[in-house]
Order: sequence, then C-alpha cells, then structure tokens
Amino acid sequence: MTQSISPSHDDATADQYGQRANAYVSSAVHAAGADLDQIEALARSQSPERALDLGCGGGHVAYRLAECAQAVVAVDLAKGMLSAVAAEAATRGLGNLTVQRAGAEALPMTDASVDFLASRYSAHHWRDAAAGLAEARRVLVPGGVAVFADVVAPEAALLDSHLQTVELLRDGTHVRDYSVPEWVAMLGRARFAVRGVTRRRLRLDFATWIARTHTPEVLVQAIRAMQQAAPQEVQAAFAIEADGSFTVDTVTLEAVAV
Repeated sequence: MTQSISPSHDDATADQYGQRANAYVSSAVHAAGADLDQIEALARSQSPERALDLGCGGGHVAYRLAECAQAVVAVDLAKGMLSAVAAEAATRGLGNLTVQRAGAEALPMTDASVDFLASRYSAHHWRDAAAGLAEARRVLVPGGVAVFADVVAPEAALLDSHLQTVELLRDGTHVRDYSVPEWVAMLGRARFAVRGVTRRRLRLDFATWIARTHTPEVLVQAIRAMQQAAPQEVQAAFAIEADGSFTVDTVTLEAVAV
C-alpha cells in the first residue's frame, strides 16, 4: 500500500491562499481598518524609498504603501495571491508596486535594502516566526521602521487554548497567534526596539470568516460545538454570539531596526 505524502507547511499555505486570492483582495476585514490607516500614516511620515509588504495576502498594505513610497515590493508564498495583487495594482495604476514570491523565513533581498517594512495578518501563518523576524531585520536598514499587525493570543491559558484551536480547525495552515509579551520578546531578540503598541478589538462575522477559507462543514461544526460548550469565561472574553461570530484582540507594533 502506497502512503500519500502530505505537502509541506509552506506548500499547503501557498495552495490554500492561492486558490482564494480574490476573496482576500475583496475582504472587508482586510481592506480597511484603523490598523491599516495607522500603517499608512506612519509610512507617509517616513517617505520611504523602498518599502516591503511582508506576507502581503490581498495586498491591502502594499496598495497603501504605494501611495507614499517610491517603490514597494509585495512578498507572499502564494502565486495566485501575487497574481491577484499585481492585477489589482495595475487596475489602480500603481506602477511602483511589484510582487515577488518568497516565504518570510528566506527573503530574496540583500541586506539593508528596504527602509520601511510592514506585515499585517501574516505572522500567525509563518512556519518559524523567529526566522521571519530575523529576515525582516536583515533586509531593513539600521534605523528603518517596521510595523507588525496581527491577531494576538490572550495571556490566560484557558483563552489561548480556545483561540488557537478554533483558528486551526478553521485553517490548517494556522501556526500560532502570539501574545503581546511574546511579540515584544521576539522583536527584541531580532534586534528591533519596540516604540509603540496599539491594542484593538476586531469582530469576526462567522459566516464570512469560514467562507474565506472554505472550511469543511465537519470542521465548521466542530468549531460551533466548541463555542457552545465553552465555559463562561471564554464566551465572555471572545463575545461569542448566537451565530458563532466572535471578537478577538489585535495589536499593531511599531518598531525600529537597531
């Protein structure tokens, strides 16, 4: 009997998101938000020559950066996602935006070749977050600014376990939502000085959330069963609603390469 070989994490991530690229380009959650406005405002204040959108997804950070940087590179593992971003950039007339395929852990750029870097809703998919942050620091000029925005895990173990489990059931490429202290520690080890931490709350509409990843029905039902059986503390922390919609914590961290 021949045993099938499972794809690597990177291949699974590229396949998962390459097939659903248009959903992320048009996603209301990804296309707008105070965190995206914050990234754009910071980029405008820096007027970068070359900016990098690390793990670009639907390209929403890259489109904003292209309005205030001389050149922008949008990097992602998924070829389909990059094709969708390139097409959308052309539609918007953003001739200074280019795309390049790569994982966060191995960027195809020379040392100190970028002076502004942003990554939004990407790091929780990285196979090795420490390596990804080390690469971000390597390609950024000393004194360059980096912004990382993502869903964050609660520090309470009970709440953390619930969040990681529903994330993984919904999307098998999920690795980990990190807590704010974990983020600050990882950035420090990668030689970033954190100069700003902005916490926010984000409501996720359940039907839209599972539709974006085409979560199989058996796993959708598992998530709903978990939510319904969750103790009061969990239901309150995530504001779990009758239809499964819930609210998570996010963070936007501003850092400087030292």
